[in-house]
Amino acid sequence: MNSTDIKAKYRNQLNEENALLLSILDGTSHETGEAFFRSLVKELASVLNTYGALVADYLPDKKQLRPRAYWLGEDWVEPGAYDIAGTPCQGVIEKGELFQIPDYVVEHYPKNQFLKDHELLSYTGMPFKDAQGNIIGHLAVLDSKPIPNEARFMALFEIFGARAAAEMRRIKAENEVRDREERLRRLIDGAMDGIIDFDNTLNIHLVNHSALKMFNATDAQIQQTNLDNWLTPASIDLIKNLIQNFQHASQAYRQSWIGSGLEGKRRDGEAFQIEASLSQGADTERPFYTLILRDTHALREAEQQIRELQHEAELLREELQVLHDSGKIIGKSHVIRDALNKMGQVAQTNATVLLLGETGVGKEVFARAIHQYSNRKESRLVTVNCAAIPRDLVESEFFGHTRGAFTGATAKRDGRFLMANGGSIFLDEVGELPLDVQAKLLRVLQEGEFEPVGSSQTHKVDVRVIAATNRNLADAVKQGKFREDLYYRLNVFPIAIPPLRERDDDILLLAEFFAETIAKRLGRIKKEISQEHKQRLRRYHWPGNVRELQNIIEHAVITSQDTLLRPEVVLQSTNPISDKVTTKAVDSILTADEMRDAQRANILRALIACNWKISGTNSAANLLGIKPSTLRSQMKALGIEQPSP
Repeated sequence: MNSTDIKAKYRNQLNEENALLLSILDGTSHETGEAFFRSLVKELASVLNTYGALVADYLPDKKQLRPRAYWLGEDWVEPGAYDIAGTPCQGVIEKGELFQIPDYVVEHYPKNQFLKDHELLSYTGMPFKDAQGNIIGHLAVLDSKPIPNEARFMALFEIFGARAAAEMRRIKAENEVRDREERLRRLIDGAMDGIIDFDNTLNIHLVNHSALKMFNATDAQIQQTNLDNWLTPASIDLIKNLIQNFQHASQAYRQSWIGSGLEGKRRDGEAFQIEASLSQGADTERPFYTLILRDTHALREAEQQIRELQHEAELLREELQVLHDSGKIIGKSHVIRDALNKMGQVAQTNATVLLLGETGVGKEVFARAIHQYSNRKESRLVTVNCAAIPRDLVESEFFGHTRGAFTGATAKRDGRFLMANGGSIFLDEVGELPLDVQAKLLRVLQEGEFEPVGSSQTHKVDVRVIAATNRNLADAVKQGKFREDLYYRLNVFPIAIPPLRERDDDILLLAEFFAETIAKRLGRIKKEISQEHKQRLRRYHWPGNVRELQNIIEHAVITSQDTLLRPEVVLQSTNPISDKVTTKAVDSILTADEMRDAQRANILRALIACNWKISGTNSAANLLGIKPSTLRSQMKALGIEQPSP
């Protein structure tokens, strides 16, 4: 063969190789994604003249291959994901490089039925790797004849492999970007703060769900609009000034906190206060800005609701401090039956009730019973101790106040009457109310309306009033300390609750009841009261009434070490001659020691009746008619100390 023939031969081979490369490019250049892979494997099998070809993703956690395109014979195969173990593909994945079995492939994998069924003899495969060197897939050809020992075969296979690897890496990168964008979108939409992304012309490009809720707008209403549609003019100027400042700051300092001075505009035009942070993205030629917003008005409303709920919870805790059976009235004496009969007559009406009686007789128990047997029992009973509220706060406590109504009024607050709307309110120690509040209370009783402190808005309420006092209100009216019109409005249906000293038949019933309920509450075993101790209880004068009896029984339950409950332990330790004094004739002459013991016993009875409260309203000093300082001096002189709980 002369040189001319040799040149012609190489020229023909080169033209043939170029034609094949053009065929490869032409067969795959018009497709992407799944269509690209189908086109590629079909073209590969045709160019290399093999029985089949496949391209697959590698699933490393499962050690499986999932074919994207599989051409075998004259048709497509859809085998689904398969384990690489026991297949020629295992060699490609484990070696991480081109792997070839030129002949008798079934002898290497004798258990592979697929190779036997299709009478396959040869296999060539190569892996695809990502930028980090991890295997992400592979390309393979299978044939029913041995692989030709030609460099051309391997060169063409590697060309196809490079094309397939590039497309797989592109798809993987595209999917990763899409996944990141989706995760970012979920993160943004899940944020509680509003997020707005906008450009240097203030056109909005992205807004999250919280911002849409904040502005009361839909995505279509706010996307691609301008920021000045949603912020006040002064706020827009503030944003522009900050953006201007960013131009002169390094990238690390292109962010700013806006704690005040920013106002938003809802879709209906309502303005609201905002706290926000503004930051600029890294692209300085085409800058984007992110505004993260917090509705401080909504935050303050939420804080106010929390405070209101805490306040209501405190009221409920106060109500739960009473015994579980506190609404149960114990007694069979004729005087208590008379009071109960009156209660039964008025309970189911809406009439105002005035409960009269000494401290400790059980006025609150009667009030709860009236509410429980009324038509309002499904609603709340709100209890107010008028004597325990500071004078300056009584009106606010009753009727509520607006934010800023007085020093310390940092938020709006509902009063007790609004809380009791639809139910009942128990005004204990109503005689202690200031005259100015008495006028407002009269209006609520007559008209069912009031204005909170600092507000001109009138509130209508439907509240049943149950009042109580240990004072003589008629005398207070004469002295000008209580409004006459309010007295007559409260005194619609008075019920006098008798003191315990007039309920001789009820003392032991109450003592047994308290012994059982207190023992249960304290986790103690109930103990019986002996006959001797019962007689001592009956002979006692009970200046503190039922409350004093309850306190003495509770003290006995706590301190009693015997199998019997001994209330006289308290009586003897606090009043060692109580029996002797009470059994002496009124006109008998007492010795100095007896006078001292009698004074000591009297002071102790007053202290026990008032729960050892020395000064203030409902205190022992008031009960004894002396100054608190005088009482303390007498206690010190007589060696009186409050017993440990």
